[in-house]
Amino acid sequence: MSEHISTTTLDSFILSDIAHVEMGQSPDSRYVVEDPFQGLAFLQGNAEFGAVYPEPKFGCLRPAKRCKANDVLISVRAPVGAINVADRDYCIGRGLAAIRAQGIKPSLLGEVVARQSTALRRVAQGTTFEAINKKDLLTLKLSLPPKTDWSQLAEILDTLDTAIHETEAIIAKLKAVKQGLLHDLLTRGVDANGELRPPQAEAPHLYKESPLGWIPKEWDAVKLSKSIGLISGQHIEAELCNSVGKGVPYFTGPSDFLGAGTIVTQYTNRPQIMCDEADILLTVKGSGCGKVAISGVKACISRQLMAIKVPARALQYWFAVFQSLQEHFNRMATGGNIPGISRAQILDLLVAIPNVIDEMEAIGNRIHSINARLDSELLTLEKLKLEKAGLMADLLTGRVRVTQLLAEAAQQPGSA
Repeated sequence: MSEHISTTTLDSFILSDIAHVEMGQSPDSRYVVEDPFQGLAFLQGNAEFGAVYPEPKFGCLRPAKRCKANDVLISVRAPVGAINVADRDYCIGRGLAAIRAQGIKPSLLGEVVARQSTALRRVAQGTTFEAINKKDLLTLKLSLPPKTDWSQLAEILDTLDTAIHETEAIIAKLKAVKQGLLHDLLTRGVDANGELRPPQAEAPHLYKESPLGWIPKEWDAVKLSKSIGLISGQHIEAELCNSVGKGVPYFTGPSDFLGAGTIVTQYTNRPQIMCDEADILLTVKGSGCGKVAISGVKACISRQLMAIKVPARALQYWFAVFQSLQEHFNRMATGGNIPGISRAQILDLLVAIPNVIDEMEAIGNRIHSINARLDSELLTLEKLKLEKAGLMADLLTGRVRVTQLLAEAAQQPGSA
């Protein structure tokens, strides 16, 4: 973009100037069924929101309130302000409202309303149940560039959203493939030729019975205490931490995980327990119990994490094992508001593993390949989201005119 930035005056209005608002209402529970294909698909609240469009779990035989396809759906109860776009007609419960406008595409309207979610949450916090009503929505103050820019703004937004949706679809497909691959490789392993062993039902002579069921003859069922080292993290007070790179990296929890790797967002000058680069980090406290990543750096770790130490050649194998145990650890977690798993619970867990490191390495390499593809797509998705956020911040605040942006794009080499 050129150094000269063309700004524009924004048009200010309230939502009622351009839109109709339909508040949701809970239907009679007798007519709600656990099948979104019976009656009209029913949305109770933002629990059924997807990345852009809803993902209904229920149907309603006698809807009370409906939204129409292309309505902007907004959560009006905690958490207030989440946005989706209706891809079809729905029955909507009291946790939602539908915003219906003429002359502005739903994607653009949703983006503009979403930018006011902080203001809506401030209103909601002044109520008993943290909710907003129809008046709060209708009087919501909005700002947009001139109406002549709306169609072009929506086109840019839709192009970015399409790229994001396509990347999310690739990620979902890779995750499904990975799940099947994990199961096969961690129950059947690979033979001396690097080929996946046939299932036990097809080749019973290749398997033996164990406390965990049928496992390859070359494997053993052992407790994790026999195979891994485990280091518990320690809490560091917030005033001893910073986000500006002073001190050593500090991993506080799964919010520092990106795919199979880590991102550094915090540092500390008072390090306590340290993990090494290429240690496996396991989340042992909180809602993310069981999530794992491989540390990209030597770093300090909080008490929400433990560091798992394994032989370098078997790193990818053990990472796959702990990925496969994520749901098990999550179910195992106990303890009030902050559930957790203990060191003893982890080390006492029985797992089936190859008794030679060569097979561990071969399995790990197969799984690492798909992990690398998945991480690449996750990184692409993060970049697209950042690009969208930055571009919309420029265009919707008037810092950059959409006409200027399109003109500059047309001048780029290779443009039509």
